[in-house]
Amino acid sequence: MKMNQRLRIVLVVMLPVFSVTAQDNMENYLPSETTSEKDTIPVYATFKSSKIINARSNELVHKGELDFIISHRFGDAGGHYGGFKTFYGTDNAADIKIALDYGLSDRLAIGISRTKGATAIRQLLEANCKYKLLEQTEKDRIPLGITFFGNAVVSTMSSNVNPKVPDHFDTFSDRWSFVAQTIIVRKFSSNFSLALLPTYTHYNRVGYRDSNDVFAVGIGARAKLTKRMALIADYFYTFDSGNRKAYFEKNGLPFYNPLAAGLEIETGGHVFQLTFMNNTALLENQFIPYTTTSWKKGQFRWGFSISRPFSFKRKNR
Repeated sequence: MKMNQRLRIVLVVMLPVFSVTAQDNMENYLPSETTSEKDTIPVYATFKSSKIINARSNELVHKGELDFIISHRFGDAGGHYGGFKTFYGTDNAADIKIALDYGLSDRLAIGISRTKGATAIRQLLEANCKYKLLEQTEKDRIPLGITFFGNAVVSTMSSNVNPKVPDHFDTFSDRWSFVAQTIIVRKFSSNFSLALLPTYTHYNRVGYRDSNDVFAVGIGARAKLTKRMALIADYFYTFDSGNRKAYFEKNGLPFYNPLAAGLEIETGGHVFQLTFMNNTALLENQFIPYTTTSWKKGQFRWGFSISRPFSFKRKNR
């Protein structure tokens, strides 16, 4: 199938959500003459960063700001490949990502990244876009925040000579994969926030008997423990088809849904996260359809992200 036909699939998924929300409901949320100023104040800091752990949040880079991010996933802490011999996974790098995110406005951000990759398909270049359609407001005039995320990822690795494996590429379009995601959030109080993430992933080419399209739903949460400390967690449930089940069984691989949990600490304006997850990959394109490592088998790992924002806003003199 041609690449433009694949792109239409992503648009078909996203457009109904846009039309229903934007056309049917948007007028109800526009301020009227009787709306108080308090009712239209947006709720801030639903989450503390643009990602909960694996899951995206509704937070964006501010207009005119560039965020430089380095993300890392170590090897298995336990199991056959973990333990003291690898210093509980820290000797190994499961995945590494270097990214730049830029805020075109306070509602629209774009980004690019280069990722090592943690499946058979590696050397990944990503372009992404994040658009905030609705913001939750004080007094619940708008009770939810809705943000859209999408990406396109291409592999630059050499093609495998075996035509039955996923890293064999006959054409340039075979190298591409895509994600379309709706991020629905609510800050219930200053102590608790929740996110729901219906997600669609698509590969132009997959291995023999695998499925090109995978649907999943994610859930993420932040629960504040103290003034500067919070618990964070996210989980993705994949709606697996019979084809994918047969694919994993044929290759002697198990499949697990990605689960991540950790501690978030605010220190002097910076947010530090100590997080653990069973997935090896950093990109949704890989960790949603292809997580084969389990918490129960000790195949969890430490992960972290370091970010440095740069502002390009002109200061008023």
